Order: sequence, then C-alpha cells, then structure tokens
Amino acid sequence: MSPAATPPPGGKPRAESAPAQYNHPQHPPAASALSRSASAPVQPRHKVWLERPKFPDFKLGPCLGTGSFGRVHLAHYQPQVIHVKQEKGILQKIDYPFIVNLFGCCQDDKCVHLVLEYVCGGEFFTYLRSTGRFDEQTTVDKTVSARMRSYLETESQPFLVYDYGLGGRFYAAQVLLSFEYLHGMDIIYRDLKPENLLLDNKGNIKIADFGFAKQIDRRTYTLCGTPDYLAPEIILNKGHGKPVDWWAYGVLIFEMLAGYPPFYDDDALGTYQKILSGRLNFPGHFSRSAKDLIRRLLVADLTKRIGCLKNGVEEIKTHAWFSSTNWDNVYNKKDAPPIRPKVSADDDATCFDDYSKLEPMKHEFVLTPDDQKVFEDL
Repeated sequence: MSPAATPPPGGKPRAESAPAQYNHPQHPPAASALSRSASAPVQPRHKVWLERPKFPDFKLGPCLGTGSFGRVHLAHYQPQVIHVKQEKGILQKIDYPFIVNLFGCCQDDKCVHLVLEYVCGGEFFTYLRSTGRFDEQTTVDKTVSARMRSYLETESQPFLVYDYGLGGRFYAAQVLLSFEYLHGMDIIYRDLKPENLLLDNKGNIKIADFGFAKQIDRRTYTLCGTPDYLAPEIILNKGHGKPVDWWAYGVLIFEMLAGYPPFYDDDALGTYQKILSGRLNFPGHFSRSAKDLIRRLLVADLTKRIGCLKNGVEEIKTHAWFSSTNWDNVYNKKDAPPIRPKVSADDDATCFDDYSKLEPMKHEFVLTPDDQKVFEDL
C-alpha cells in the first residue's frame, strides 16, 4: 500500500452533495469509501471493540450462569456516562464567540438532555462539499467569476449567499482563536473536522460536539477521534495533550483548501499508515505560505510542531499565511464572512438536512433510580 496522499478519482467523501465547481487536478474521494469515526488503530467494519475497558466502567446486572471457573453476569458498559459528564462540565465553563453555548440540561427516566444554542446556518461540512474547496484569501473582489455566479444562482443551492468569495483563511482564523482559548483553560478538543463546525446566521464559525474534549494537567491516553485527523502520538498510544489539536488544525486547513484530507485512504489502517509516514502531496494551487504552515503543523516531532514551541500559538498567528489577518477584527467579527447562509428567521432549519421522516428514537430500557444517581450532579 503506497503511503502517498493521492485521493482516488471522482466523488466526495463523507456526504452526498452538489458536484464540485472547480476543475481540480485531483478530486476528493468517494462518499462511500470514507469512515469518519474511529476509536482504535484498526477499526473493524462491524465488530464492536472496547479499548482498554476497566471494571468500574461496567455496571453488573443479574448472574446469567455459572461455570467451573467463574460466573456470567449481564453488564452495562457505561463510558458514555463519562463522556456526557465531561461534555457538560466543559461546556459549562466555556463562553466564547466561536463555540456553541450550553444553556442548561435536564433528564427523564430515559435520557439526559443538553440544551444547546441553536446555530441555524447549518454544517460547515455541507458548504465545503457543495463548493469543492475554499480559496485561501479571506475576501476577494465582489466580482465573482461567471462560472461561480451561475452556480451560486442555481435553484439547487438556494441556501447559499456568497458575498465575497470563498475564504479558507477566514474560517481557519476563527478556529485558531477558539483553540487558543480552550488551551488557555487546559482543555483539549480532540475532534476537529468539518462536520463539527457550524455556521451562524451571519456565516461565522461555531465549534460543536465536545464529547471528546477533556480538561487535562498531564498526558492522556484515551484513543478517540476521526481517522483522517488523528495525530501520530494518538495512533502510537504515546500519550497526548494539546499538540494533537494543532495537528488536526493542519489537516483542517489542508482539507479546506484541497477539498479532501491529506492522508485519505479507503480504510482506517491505510490512513494511519499514511499519517505515520508523514508524506504530503500538495495540489498545485496551494500558495507557498499555506504549504509551509501545513508542513509545520503536520510534524510528528512535538518539539518541532508549530503551536507547541516556545512562543506557542503566537508562532501560528504571526506566520506568513496570516500576515493579512487582523486578530482583533477576527475576535470582534468585524470582517464580513465569505459565506452567508440564507435564513429567514432565527429558527429557520432549511440549512440542515430533512429528517422529518426519521423514526422516533426507541429506548430499550428505562433508567432505574440507581441509574439516575449517576447523572444527579448534572
């Protein structure tokens, strides 16, 4: 298996959307080929595998049988309880312009409900797939090319209004400030990908899904994340911390500008092999400064990865690729977003997929009073 980061011809990964409107020398991978969640270096297609389970993770139920050397008990695996508590605890501490707010939580005898800010612009992933890729610049002339204008005005894309152009740097800057804020609170995010970014009604980023986020004071060894975005130290189980977010940040910039992730492969194992090889193949349209920043982010050696060095995040903010970025303007949302979702009201849901025909959730069991105690501090 070749480790080179060359995507297969045709298609787009992870979701079905309108065809790309650029004639790229390389194209994103097919939608059916790419899995976007993993919890182990080798992820089986169907088999469920528990990574390093501990006895306290299980709640023992009744004995089902006995044998010569032991007993068989019904048990409930409860790590999701930990994730829910972590997500709620972290979101309670966070108050930042580019992160989804938690307003409260409640529970019944079946579910725990997190009350989150509604971000009506839809998934960033949808916009990226609809356009194929983003340009590097934050804003360009208001004159849009004839090809792009005809695309934007088609009835198949009624939910988009492009005021300026497509700016990968604009969104990268907002994510950067969010990570600077989180790391300042000793919180690692660990699940960066286009699917976890939302756009508000004006087109600004909102980071969502903090299920893998964790507040740390030392290295952690939980293996979690998405194959394309995992740092080498996570795959090798060396223990990890804040630097994994900067690795994922480099992957995000590459995917925004190329339209596909740098280490794509048909299966997770192939992706991990490419990540560990460290080889990068850049499309021809990447600028010199973009390639330099991505190379310095996607470095396996933590002593050389930008963002982890002596000056921390400042080395990224002062990098040549961000030379035209006014960070005060970014924080205060003074720059017009390249994409402005077309929404008619704050509760407009047209930017999201239609799930009206989805069957109601079925709960196989009801939480007992003892089970409820696990969540009583929520």
